[in-house]
Amino acid sequence: MSSLRSESVLNLDHIEARKFFLKQESYCNIDFPKYICFEKLLTKVNKILIGKNLKDMQSKNPRDYDDVNYSILNNKDGRYAWRPLQLIHPALYVSLVHKITEEDVWDEIKGRFNFFRKNEKIQCLSIPVQSLSNKVDKAEQILNWWQEIEQHSIEQSLDYEYMLETDLTDCYSSIYTHSIAWALHKKEVAKAKRLDKTLIGNIIDGHIQDMRHGQTNGIPQGSVLMDFIAEIVLGFADSELTDRIKKDGKEIKDYSILRYRDDYRIFVNNPQDGEKIVKFLTEIMIDLGLKLNQSKTRSNDNVIYSSIKLDKLSWIKKKQIDKNIQKHLLIIYDHALEFPNSGSLSAALNYFHSRLVRTKVIHQPLVLISIIIDIAYKNPRTYSISVAILSLLISFINDKKEKKMLILKIQAKFSKIPNTGHMEIWIQRATLPIDQNISYNEPICDLVLGKNSIKLWNNDWIRSPKLKKAMDAIAIIDNNEVKRLKPLILKEEVDLFASNISYDDGY
Repeated sequence: MSSLRSESVLNLDHIEARKFFLKQESYCNIDFPKYICFEKLLTKVNKILIGKNLKDMQSKNPRDYDDVNYSILNNKDGRYAWRPLQLIHPALYVSLVHKITEEDVWDEIKGRFNFFRKNEKIQCLSIPVQSLSNKVDKAEQILNWWQEIEQHSIEQSLDYEYMLETDLTDCYSSIYTHSIAWALHKKEVAKAKRLDKTLIGNIIDGHIQDMRHGQTNGIPQGSVLMDFIAEIVLGFADSELTDRIKKDGKEIKDYSILRYRDDYRIFVNNPQDGEKIVKFLTEIMIDLGLKLNQSKTRSNDNVIYSSIKLDKLSWIKKKQIDKNIQKHLLIIYDHALEFPNSGSLSAALNYFHSRLVRTKVIHQPLVLISIIIDIAYKNPRTYSISVAILSLLISFINDKKEKKMLILKIQAKFSKIPNTGHMEIWIQRATLPIDQNISYNEPICDLVLGKNSIKLWNNDWIRSPKLKKAMDAIAIIDNNEVKRLKPLILKEEVDLFASNISYDDGY
């Protein structure tokens, strides 16, 4: 990773780290329209909590409530698989950021990561990064994946004959919160001091339990802060794996491991060594309450081929475009059926969007609208770019009544699958410039329409009137941005989320 593009959060001092985690894009890495903005609210809460202890502002324990965080249930496959994306209660979020970025604590945490990285043969490539370019942090994190994982994996073919791939099953929802203290302080120390409320591992554990109704299994998904905390546990697993390999009777020396979050690529010249490393990893994860995904654990003796995702290889070999715009979209549709929710699908849609912006005439927009809606319906990862394409296609329909009927049909189609609040937020973005009276089930959509009574987070446990007032959810809506909305959703609104890696960056 070029230092000119980004730098690891571990290179920041405690003041810089606090500023990084308090950015709105660190608080929420869910893709939302630009008028949904958390910066104003986070700034208010931060000012109130500086130099203060959140517990002194509580009348009750937040973990006594099951709705402290706000969850958006995001459909994963257009059917019945879903995952909860959470907007952590801002007071708990800011409090946790303050705790981990105290100078001594931050130095201690960075010291542990240095310990986790003692084995140069095991490389973690997913530590959150701060952008030093004109791209936002998330864009640089995604680019880092392509540069470090795919490209570095291909390079490994010079030294290794075999690659084993594996990942964890439901990693974030399975992390045992007590294991955070094990990772930061060593397991025996953490267990001996499990009641010590000054121990940073216990402080993090306690905050997460406060966010999750007292549960000790799982951490919230949807923020860079939680990505970082997951890295603490996974980094600990890296160091445990190093110890297990060294303690083996016949030490395995000829290997290299690349890890991006919970995805592992293990390179060896002896396949038995690879199988043994996977066995060690399985045992370590079981001890941490995690488990390998056996269905995704596979070995390949072609390192270059297996380093590149199958969807990308398939897309490279396909005819990717056609002069006829409908045939072009059907090529993408065919790829979506074969590789749903893939990065190459998102990249293809991003390119199609760019072409559509330059298109002056479309004779049958309803046909294209039907295809793009079906793609979005079955590929939730493409919601934002699909709606951007939809906004362009709707612009070719001149009749206002026809537009309104079309929107109602789209709503009705998505109502057939559960947990589509995220999609509703994006459909509302497309419909706001057309008709602001269209209603949606997602509460955030009501906030956009100015309904002040909507509450996203439960604040009943907060005693401080000042903090309660700062928690007004209406603050997350930038009304000036809403007023400036254009019917067409252009590239800058969705470009980051349109693809894992843009065509220009090599995807």
